[in-house]
Amino acid sequence: MDPKNYPKRHPLRFNYTQNRCSIKLANNIPLLLLNLCNQIMPRHSKTGFIFKPYEKPYQTPFEVLFEVFKELIVHTSGDFDEAIDWLRELDKEYDLTTAEYTIDDFIEDLKRKGYILEEVRGDGSKGTNLTAKTERLIRKAALEQIFGKIKKSGSGNHKTKRSGLGDEHTGALREYQFGDGLDKISITESIKNAQINNGIDGLNLTEQDLVIEETQFKAQMSTVLMIDISHSMILYGEDRITPAKKVAMALTELITTRYPKDTIDILVFGNDAWPIQIKDLPYLTVGPFHTNTVAGLQLAMDLLRRKRNTNKQIFMITDGKPSCIKEKNGDYYMNSNGLDPYITDKCYSQAAQARKLRIPITTFMIAQDPYLQEFVRKFTEANQGKAFYTGLKGLGEMIFEDYENNRKKRIK
Repeated sequence: MDPKNYPKRHPLRFNYTQNRCSIKLANNIPLLLLNLCNQIMPRHSKTGFIFKPYEKPYQTPFEVLFEVFKELIVHTSGDFDEAIDWLRELDKEYDLTTAEYTIDDFIEDLKRKGYILEEVRGDGSKGTNLTAKTERLIRKAALEQIFGKIKKSGSGNHKTKRSGLGDEHTGALREYQFGDGLDKISITESIKNAQINNGIDGLNLTEQDLVIEETQFKAQMSTVLMIDISHSMILYGEDRITPAKKVAMALTELITTRYPKDTIDILVFGNDAWPIQIKDLPYLTVGPFHTNTVAGLQLAMDLLRRKRNTNKQIFMITDGKPSCIKEKNGDYYMNSNGLDPYITDKCYSQAAQARKLRIPITTFMIAQDPYLQEFVRKFTEANQGKAFYTGLKGLGEMIFEDYENNRKKRIK
């Protein structure tokens, strides 16, 4: 009820003036209650809403520089000296520092806070390296940057389309069946049934009255992320490897923090394929390689064969056509001119083999060439997987969405 419409006999009487609401003591209402009402009752004002310009939260000089530094260290593949050189150039253009706080002060703070460490390198020279603390922060920053726009949803781990053992209630009810756990019985609904069937006076709870509340089964997933590090990832002056690294760091941070029961392995492929550790991601660089997609797929499937999880999947980020395979005698067959059927047919065979192993492959092709899209279409058809033809913008959101969708889909 609106306070202006309260009856006069009501213990609280409100007097409205032009710009405020006052409460008068009536019937000896305790002063504590009046103070509480003063806190929760809205103020009456002709001014309405007051809008103020957005004020950015205050950041210390160190925090401002550290945000830029984390971005630069990814672009320079973990080269601290090069990142600092870039930071000094940006400082000249954008006045990031002041006379009271310089780049040198920032470097000293990095040392003091444990973000960098001066070490002796293999050649005897001294160098500055990132600590594990910094590597974790870089992965976390990538997660927030790429997946920060994810909308709020249900809590817990991955959902599936099937009900079963789990700790997330779905709201669905069903009759009790022999073998159901007692902890799954909805006491409220069961007693309600007993009251309806027997009446309040003769309450007698029977097996027919029992109701089970469904819970959501939560599955586990094993994922392999393949990253193309062939020369084409930096060809024609376009940096494609840095965003790919960010996606990899974000995905690994997502899985290790939010889905700790899941597993993720990362491999890179050029002329050959080899696994890398999560801590190596910021330092990943492109080499003078061709693209041996077959080697990457073979290694990915070998890694997944060792996993106990039923649900397995492969993500492949690439921007070029397969142009290399390794023969049984150890020689490399390479052809960069168009699509070589000898190479592509082996790719299709690997895609079909993954399908037999119930391993879907999601390909993220960072290219728009029609002939490459045709290759990916045939590759995806052989695996019955998915493919995205995309630029770098939005790549992380698509990977996250497909990770979630595959996670739900693979339970049968």
